[in-house]
Parts: sequence; C-alpha cells; structure tokens
Amino acid sequence: MLEAIKQLDRQLLLAINHAHSPLLDAVMVFASNRLVWFPVYAVLIGWLIYHFRWRAALLLPLVIAAVGLADSITSRLFKPFFGRPRPCHDASLDHLLHLPDGCGGQFGFLSSHAANSMALAVFLAIILPPGRFRGLKIGVFAWFALLSYSRMYLGAHYPTDVLGGAAVGAIMGWLAAVAFRRWAPRWWPAQA
Repeated sequence: MLEAIKQLDRQLLLAINHAHSPLLDAVMVFASNRLVWFPVYAVLIGWLIYHFRWRAALLLPLVIAAVGLADSITSRLFKPFFGRPRPCHDASLDHLLHLPDGCGGQFGFLSSHAANSMALAVFLAIILPPGRFRGLKIGVFAWFALLSYSRMYLGAHYPTDVLGGAAVGAIMGWLAAVAFRRWAPRWWPAQA
C-alpha cells in the first residue's frame, strides 16, 4: 500500500511538473518567492487593522501565531525528523524534473508554504462573519491553492508534502480561531 502511494505521489508530481510553459514558470517562481508574501501580508494586516480597529489587537497575534506555528512545525520538526528529500534532490527523479527555480533546501516533508497559507485561510474563514467578506475568503484559499500548486510545479514538493502541510496549517488555523472565539467579545460576529 505504501509503495502504491509513493508511486502515485511521483506520477502526480511529474504530471504537474511536466505541464510547464515559460509563462507558468514565471508565475510559479513569483508565487513561491517569500519576498512576494510580505507586501500581500502587509496589505492584509493593514486591512484587518483598518476594518476591525482595536479588535485587531487580538486577531493579529492569533493569526501570526497560527502561521508562525505552522511554519515552525513543518520546518523545524517534520522536515528534519522525517528527512525526506525534496523531489529535486532525489537522484531517481532530479534528471526528469523541470526546475525553473533551482532546488531549495534538502528536505521537503512537509510543505511550509502550504502550511502557512492554509493556516491563514482557515483562520480567516472561521473568524470572519458568515456571509460577509466572501471575496477575501475566496482570495486566501486561492492564494493557498496557487502556492501549493507552485511548490509541486517547481519540483520542490511531492503532493503528499503539500497535503500534509495543508493539514498542519488547517489545524493551526482552527486552533487559533477557537482561541479567538473564546477570548473575543461575544458580539464579535454581529459587530464585524
């Protein structure tokens, strides 16, 4: 069973990686670049502060904690513990991969990009009032999907790396949202 999952993982990775073009190369390299995230997150933080004013004093630390924990758990715990090489560092795969952005660090299980973006998306989807801010909610999940796809496209992660990272991120986002709901004033949804 495990061998079948590994084989499917490799086949999916190669299918995604081989569906490349110069335009997609540029988009995926751009999306995966952590420097691109800073302005996006700065705008999001600014919007949250503007829209929620003093209530952002609880919201921001929790979302930052969710994203930071998702990143730390995947990077500092899972990657060194499992020691699974990234696809681009796998000698049986590296010659088959299209690598427009080179190859990152040695280990890839789990994807920090997927974990970080999923933590943000789940947190905001839960704490923002139902029926409001649909565009923002869809946008953060689209951001997660783009980042996750880009990691496989670039040969940096297997699909299971991305799924595992997304699971860690979802748990961290959910836990932060539970904490927010517990500590936020009861009128949060009605006033947001």
